[in-house]
Amino acid sequence: MSTPLVLGIETSCDETGVGLVSEGRLLGDALASSMDEHARFGGVVPEVAARAHLEAMAPMVRTALRRAEVDLADVTAVAVTAGPGLSPALQVGLAAGKAYALAAGVPLYAVHHLAGHAAVDVLDHGPLPPRCVALIVSGGHTSLLSVGDLARDEVVHLGDTVDDAAGEAFDKVARLIGLPYPGGPAIDRAAREGDPHAIAFPRPLTGPSDPPWTFSFSGLKTAVARWVERQDGPLPVPDIAASFQEAVADTLARKAVAACADQGADTLLMVGGVAANSRVRGLVEERCAAAGITLRVPPIRLCTDNGAMVAALGDLLVRADVEPDPLDVAADPRARLTGALLHGTRPVAVG
Repeated sequence: MSTPLVLGIETSCDETGVGLVSEGRLLGDALASSMDEHARFGGVVPEVAARAHLEAMAPMVRTALRRAEVDLADVTAVAVTAGPGLSPALQVGLAAGKAYALAAGVPLYAVHHLAGHAAVDVLDHGPLPPRCVALIVSGGHTSLLSVGDLARDEVVHLGDTVDDAAGEAFDKVARLIGLPYPGGPAIDRAAREGDPHAIAFPRPLTGPSDPPWTFSFSGLKTAVARWVERQDGPLPVPDIAASFQEAVADTLARKAVAACADQGADTLLMVGGVAANSRVRGLVEERCAAAGITLRVPPIRLCTDNGAMVAALGDLLVRADVEPDPLDVAADPRARLTGALLHGTRPVAVG
């Protein structure tokens, strides 16, 4: 092929994602989930996830190549999630990425999982503005970031969660009220029949003296647990689900819109699995419209972990001529986001 073609591999948790992106276009992707295998445990088991990645990797690569109507020989670079995430799962994906890069004789980019979530929006809405605020909200992460050129610029952390991420709180509250894992979709469904104002759950860290960009959902989860403990009869599950979901959505929307105002940004990028929640999307959209802020959210199927987001980020790095990683690059399950690459920004390649 005369144009760059990036193979992206994502295995940070329980999805084995593979994508192929060329110059901002998604040509093909494939996704296998081991979620059903974890459901009986009420959460993801790292060793189970790693085994599932081993079994799914080659089939997903073949499927993505077939859907894109290309061969492995057409690939010009490989991008793979190297952190953060579950260590056994990351190791499988990184090993596969190195193997495919070595076999194809192409460069390797070890990228940051959260930067991939931000990059995937480019596939649907085009290049990001010179500066925007990103709200990353998922099972393991809830962060507000100041984002510029993903391939070249550092990402500035405005604030993160100090305990439970929003998605983790959804899972825990679902378990409290007898809903299945994963909790996010289950609560979203139940909330459709409930009253979001039935129960006055707190909006954590939204007071005037609280840190403005910091999140905390552990206390909200505890408030739900205490309310449930006080009930004698059958639980009003739809009302609990709707009221809890409203508290999460309201907290996220308040902080995200306020961060845009503080940073002078007229665009909010919302990404991550919780961005698929109907009330979170709806309320953030409503608040952004009222504040004159452009809201960008990827298509729902690309909000959760997938290979397209990693390939999209790799495509940006390739087109920016960023120096690739050596094949001995290591995974970092606790990597902090400072840029697209796991180990921070690097200058463009020379020559």
